[in-house]
Amino acid sequence: MEPNVHNNVPDAFCTERIRFRRLRSQNIVHRLRSRETGHRHRTPRHAIRELYQNVYPNLTVVNVERPPCYLRKFSPDGKYLIAFSSDQAALEIYEYQGCAAAGELLSSWDDTELMVDYEPGYSSVIRGKIFDQLFKLKHVVNLENHEKHLNRECSLFTNDGRYVIVGAASFIPEENRPHFYELYTNNEVIKPTAGCPLEDYTLYIIDLHFGRISHARDFRVDKIILSHNQGVYLYNSTLAILSIHHQSMYIFSIADGTFFPERTIGRFCSGEDERYYTSAFLTERGSAPPPRAFREPAINSLKHRILVFLFRQAKAQVDSGEDGLALRKFYRRFDEYKDLRMWKMQLLDDDLLLIKYAHEDVVTLKAHEPNSQYSMFVVYHIWDMQIVAVYSNQSTQLLELYENFCDSFRNASHNHRTPFACSPSNNLYSRLLHTRFKQTIIGARGGSEVEATKRILAQLPISAQSYTSSPYLDLGLFSYDDKWVSAMERPKACAEFPIRFYARDSGLLKFRIYAGMGHQITPHPGLRRLVAFIFHPTEPFAISVQRINTDYIANFHLRHVPSTKRKHALPPKT
Repeated sequence: MEPNVHNNVPDAFCTERIRFRRLRSQNIVHRLRSRETGHRHRTPRHAIRELYQNVYPNLTVVNVERPPCYLRKFSPDGKYLIAFSSDQAALEIYEYQGCAAAGELLSSWDDTELMVDYEPGYSSVIRGKIFDQLFKLKHVVNLENHEKHLNRECSLFTNDGRYVIVGAASFIPEENRPHFYELYTNNEVIKPTAGCPLEDYTLYIIDLHFGRISHARDFRVDKIILSHNQGVYLYNSTLAILSIHHQSMYIFSIADGTFFPERTIGRFCSGEDERYYTSAFLTERGSAPPPRAFREPAINSLKHRILVFLFRQAKAQVDSGEDGLALRKFYRRFDEYKDLRMWKMQLLDDDLLLIKYAHEDVVTLKAHEPNSQYSMFVVYHIWDMQIVAVYSNQSTQLLELYENFCDSFRNASHNHRTPFACSPSNNLYSRLLHTRFKQTIIGARGGSEVEATKRILAQLPISAQSYTSSPYLDLGLFSYDDKWVSAMERPKACAEFPIRFYARDSGLLKFRIYAGMGHQITPHPGLRRLVAFIFHPTEPFAISVQRINTDYIANFHLRHVPSTKRKHALPPKT
């Protein structure tokens, strides 16, 4: 430093130059060579997924002309796209041809990344033909009963990708009301309400290869939540179905496209429980007829096991001196435990069930803020008929398990899914987003750690197959705003601007996804619009479906190698 002769204040001069961070080569040839030699990669999975930073969807075709149907989801192997007919009476199976199938159609399109629907000429031709180029209708599977309607938010694929399980429901007409004893099959049955009406349900196993119904199973006079697979869960070959009305769970095994009943859990946990109960009743009352199931004073088998577990847990705390009032707390809340009802469930593996219990007002959708109410999580072993653990919705122990073993709750290790799924338990950036969400709740007005725990645990149980395995939503590869798109397959708010995807290693903008209507003016600016994304599991292709009034607008986002010169003439006829 040198002193200033005017005011005797030393001037500071920076002699060091700014050092720019050296970026790794973005050249795809260099990356292919690095992958071949295994250079700079801990596992081969990192090398395989890293190439997606060079091959990405760089073209958006707005308002594609498509058949009148509801596009649902790709099969796990990416070969098929399933859709529901407009009347929800049939399942349509399309065979995906790959992005290269539209190469000839797009051969005259330049590097413009947005193809809007109000440009006449060549763009309108592409919008009219691109669906038929990418998808070929293979099968249309019609329902046997046309009175039932398929739930377009319910679909479960088997591990081999050959079968898909879909659900249909139909309202029970007034002239065909069920018998009283069909409604009340045990003493924990939930009374039907206007917000929780009873319906007749049917689950179908559809063979994607041959386009036929392989098997069907009926559930009459019941309440099963089919939307977003909340009431049905498939793990490997084990299928669990939760009956909200009858407060029972039906366990099936799936083999060769057929339902095989294994066990019903509810009033009894197995046939052995029922035999013990019948023999004990005959011993006590002799030849007197047993009371109706809905009037019996006994607690059902599953609830009884939960209460016994809680009692033994409280007694152990008293004996060890950990909490001398644990038994008194159990007795005080005994009636509250007894009145809880099954609300949601999921399979943790082929043996363990995670069951969420809540108050009846929450289950029947009467409570305005269900997540603020008390709830209980039960881990139950199906075949040993034992309660493994019980947690409240304020349990920090369960929160720690969820944060550290998130993949076990999402079942991301299935054979048909990528073995390197992105979650808070295996990805630094996903964990950072999770921590920010938790800190936001803690720092908000009225927030606390207890409130944050309840909000996070409200995500459990997680619905089956609700997370996409697309590499473009891997936070380890790309950085994007999860407010507009995320790996969880749920509708998001539609942004008026494109969603930007940046490479995680270099910070460079790689591509943008236009989920809206391009540069068109929104017909109702104050109306909140939602958009659902359907990502292909492996290829650079995605579909965004936006609902505007009664119309569904589908945009295609795909990989396109631009030509050097744009030609506005129509492509040659074939």
